[in-house]
Amino acid sequence: MAGTKKAVSTNEPKLTLKQRLRRLRIEMSTANLKIYGGITAFFYTLSMSVIQNGFMGAQSYTQEELSDLMANDPNMMLLGTWGAISQLIGGLAIPVFAFLLVEGFTRSHDRRAYLGRMVLFALASEVPYDFAIYGRVWDMRGQNVLLTYAICLVLLYGLSLFTGQKGARFWVVRIAMILAAFFWVLVLKSQFGLVTVALVVIYYLMYDSKGMRLVIGAAVSITYLTAPLSTYALWKFSGEKGKLWNKYVYYALYPIHLGLLGAIAYFLAR
Repeated sequence: MAGTKKAVSTNEPKLTLKQRLRRLRIEMSTANLKIYGGITAFFYTLSMSVIQNGFMGAQSYTQEELSDLMANDPNMMLLGTWGAISQLIGGLAIPVFAFLLVEGFTRSHDRRAYLGRMVLFALASEVPYDFAIYGRVWDMRGQNVLLTYAICLVLLYGLSLFTGQKGARFWVVRIAMILAAFFWVLVLKSQFGLVTVALVVIYYLMYDSKGMRLVIGAAVSITYLTAPLSTYALWKFSGEKGKLWNKYVYYALYPIHLGLLGAIAYFLAR
């Protein structure tokens, strides 16, 4: 009959909920992890600079004075709460960047260039870091996280020289290099130093044991409460590079965001 529509038959079976969930399988490329890590890390700087230094003026108080002020001022308590939440979000980035550092090192065709790039941007980021975190253009109370990564790359290069070597004397050398890395991040007070070195060692030495290294890494990173939650993102790592902007632009975003947030905090505190 004209004008009537015939039902379109299909031989495709109806998918179950479990099958639909499988089709929605999430996989993380290197680019995805970098974006995830960059966004979460941004919240940590936001907390330390804009919220604490800018709105709260934390640099003007001792820790005891600030605690008393928060206890007696609801607005300060609210700001402190938002600052704490932002830091918890920022903690998610710690294992991600340690993981990416190991992946970048093992896959790099020019490890010297990789280290040189990290050192260059670590130096370029120090003044913006001090400005954002301490409200000064130069402060030796702590150094930026790229310095931690540079120390880790030197450690990875040293460990790679003994790949496949067995015997007690080789393990003595490995342990000495690991202890040296811990020593330098402590002396230089570089950001997230101890936990990052520990994670890099675990992710590198247990590279072929995906599940075990992630489980142990999660246990180690629990010193930053939310950090183990990123284990799921690392588990879904596909090994693909993915598409991201120029690597130099990605590195440059670190000192740029520090400088911008530091400037905002400076004007808020005035």
